[in-house]
Amino acid sequence: MSADLDRPHVWLLGAGSPPLLLLHGTGGDEHDLLPLREHLAPDAPTLSVRGSVLENGMPRFFRRLSEGVFDEDDMNRRADELADVLGAAERAYDVAPGSWTAVGFSNGANIASTLLLRRPAALAGAVLLAAMAPYRDGPPVTDLSGKRVLLSNGLRDPMATPEHTSRLTQQLRAAGAEVKALPHSGGHSIDAQQLPEIARWLTGAGTVG
Repeated sequence: MSADLDRPHVWLLGAGSPPLLLLHGTGGDEHDLLPLREHLAPDAPTLSVRGSVLENGMPRFFRRLSEGVFDEDDMNRRADELADVLGAAERAYDVAPGSWTAVGFSNGANIASTLLLRRPAALAGAVLLAAMAPYRDGPPVTDLSGKRVLLSNGLRDPMATPEHTSRLTQQLRAAGAEVKALPHSGGHSIDAQQLPEIARWLTGAGTVG
C-alpha cells in the first residue's frame, strides 16, 4: 500500500460514476458517511478517509483556533495532504485522476471546499453539507470552470450560517463553478428528505439553482 494511503480508509468497489470521496464531520471516522452511498450512488466506487488531526480525541481534517475560526495554514497543508491521498488512491484503485466528487459533512465539507479552491484538479465536484466558507479573507484565485457543486445548509444552522452559505456560493460561482443551492429548514445536520434530489444531481439530472 502507498504511504499516502496509510491513514485509515475504506474503499468500496463499484461500476457507477462518478467515484465518491466521503469526508466525515468532527468526531466521525471513515465509516460515518458510508450509509449515504446507498442513498446517493449505490454503484459508485467510493473512498472514505479519516481525518488526520485530533481535537480532544475527535478526528478532524484540519485544526481550528477556536469554534468557527480555522487554522488556515494547517487547513491548506491538510488539503495538500488529502490531494496526495487521492493521487495514491487513483493509482492503487484504478480511478481516473481528478474524477472524484467529494461528499462532505461539516468539517468534511470544509476540507472539500478548501480542496476545490486550492487544488481544483483533484476533484470534479462536491456535495457540501453544512459547509462554512473556509477562507476568512477570500479564497485563492483559481478556475473552477466545469466543476459542479451542490451546497446544502440548514437555514437554522448556528455554525454554517446563511451568511456563510451566501459567501461560499458567491466565491465558488465567481471562480466559475456551477453551483446548486439546496437549503433546508433545519440546523447543522443532513436533511434526509434532500437525499433523492442530491442523488439526481449526482447523475446530472438535478436542476441548477
